[in-house]
Amino acid sequence: MAFVSVDQLSKTFDKTAVIKDLSFQLEKGKCVSLLGQNGAGKTTTLRMLSGLMKPTKGTISIDGASPSSDIRSFIGYLPQHPVFHNWMTGKEFLVYVGRLAHLSKKEATTRAESLLKQVGIEDAKNRRIGKYSGGMKQRLGIAQAMIHKPKLIMLDEPVSSLDPVGRREVLTLLEELKQETTVLFSTHILSDAEEVSDELLLLHDGHIVESGTMDDLQSQHDSTRIDLSFSKEAHAFEVPISQIDSVENVQREGNQLHIYAKNIENARTEILKLASEQDWPMTKFEVSRTSLEDLFMKVVNQ
Repeated sequence: MAFVSVDQLSKTFDKTAVIKDLSFQLEKGKCVSLLGQNGAGKTTTLRMLSGLMKPTKGTISIDGASPSSDIRSFIGYLPQHPVFHNWMTGKEFLVYVGRLAHLSKKEATTRAESLLKQVGIEDAKNRRIGKYSGGMKQRLGIAQAMIHKPKLIMLDEPVSSLDPVGRREVLTLLEELKQETTVLFSTHILSDAEEVSDELLLLHDGHIVESGTMDDLQSQHDSTRIDLSFSKEAHAFEVPISQIDSVENVQREGNQLHIYAKNIENARTEILKLASEQDWPMTKFEVSRTSLEDLFMKVVNQ
């Protein structure tokens, strides 16, 4: 049985459907990203999974239990905009939330010390949270979600508001968390999802439009791309390339063309033939696999 099972989940606000018949499953021990544009329904989905919001219809099962029962003992949750008691120190805050999670004072203190070290803010444990940087607060937020050793940790946009240094620190931490618990995190940053996820859930307009590993999704939507660069504006070369039978789509960016084909070898042969015959001022010819960004744009625009 799947560790997390979501079936026909829907949420409506004032007759507006935000989540529409959402169904997916998560296996234990995986790191899964819920990937979607802003407004796709990621936060609403996580809030329903955590039990903070009731679905309009549909069912959720987490390790055999429903969010309508008390699942707080085995889930950890970090909202997109966490709020802290800034007058507390980092250690005081973690001990406080540990006690709320029914740990003894000794257990909460021991666990707080361990997590502060794990998330990399041990040196700031006695500093007031109000003095923490954004990245430090986010790592503290992840620590509070982990204080009671949950079976599932859910993180809502954990890196979206961070600077490059803070973002890198949190992504490294996510890589470590994958080794000890099941992780579900939402993001609209494609490269982050690709970097740390075992599996992807592509959410668009309240629907899961695709799911699977990156390799699975690429094989399903294999559209290997040819990238061309020219020493002048590429407009003149766009039309003849688009007329090649095996070419499905041509996208132009200044002096570059991105070419998608159903038969990449045939397209490559025909393009090189045209370039030779017409003496095109080509400065780059490169074949590349579909990136997550290409895949996401293709799927959501279908």
